[in-house]
Amino acid sequence: MNPPSRSLQRTALSVNVNKVALVRNTRHLGIPSVTRAAELCLKAGAQGITVHPRPDERHIRRQDVFELATLMKAWPEREYNIEGNPSQNLMDFIRQVRPHQATFVPDSEDQFTSDHGWSFPQDAERLKPLVAECKALGVRVSLFMDPVPEQMAAAKAVGADRVELYTEPYAAAWGSPQQAVELKRYAAAAQSALDAGLGVNAGHDLNRDNLAAFVREVPGVLEVSIGHALIADALELGYTATVQAYLDCIAQGFAVAGDS
Repeated sequence: MNPPSRSLQRTALSVNVNKVALVRNTRHLGIPSVTRAAELCLKAGAQGITVHPRPDERHIRRQDVFELATLMKAWPEREYNIEGNPSQNLMDFIRQVRPHQATFVPDSEDQFTSDHGWSFPQDAERLKPLVAECKALGVRVSLFMDPVPEQMAAAKAVGADRVELYTEPYAAAWGSPQQAVELKRYAAAAQSALDAGLGVNAGHDLNRDNLAAFVREVPGVLEVSIGHALIADALELGYTATVQAYLDCIAQGFAVAGDS
């Protein structure tokens, strides 16, 4: 049997298309197309699309955000997630696009990639009004968080709907003796989030090797946002086969022992 706290809702796959934009930006030909990549992933069964438009536009550009918003209108049952630092350019996109979800990430403008979550009580006062504004616009808010159980109630207290657990430490431990320790740490953080009334998302360096175990062992994961590994796999397998492979990993994670 599944643990009592486990959500019966299967984890959704949101594809982050930033790396498609990164390749496109190396030339001035408009290829590969970010919107075409998103469309192919949606057709293959992805439940959402994620973008993280940074202020320097080193991958996703401003126009991409709006073109993807237009695309998503043709897929009303799928979700559009825009990530970023609300103290930079994120709120401008949220106000204009009103995606299904805004994921607040505490990145600096020149940061190479996301590598840590919000901290409480330090970040509470500046986050609270921004969370409230998003919710007034009808946008769900997820906070990018390290897997620290003691921080989850504080995330709820500023008004967040969900947390996105930063999974790079788990991915880095995959295949090592530390793997089981990390899984227990994430399971504890997720349970703490659920106990606080938060939904649980996850993302960063999840891939075809480590995804099934994560969704199997970590309770209540509603969504995983995956970009780098998925787009790298798509270079070899194509978007359709790759998305289906990741959905299969999620299904394996949800399979009850003994099922065929």
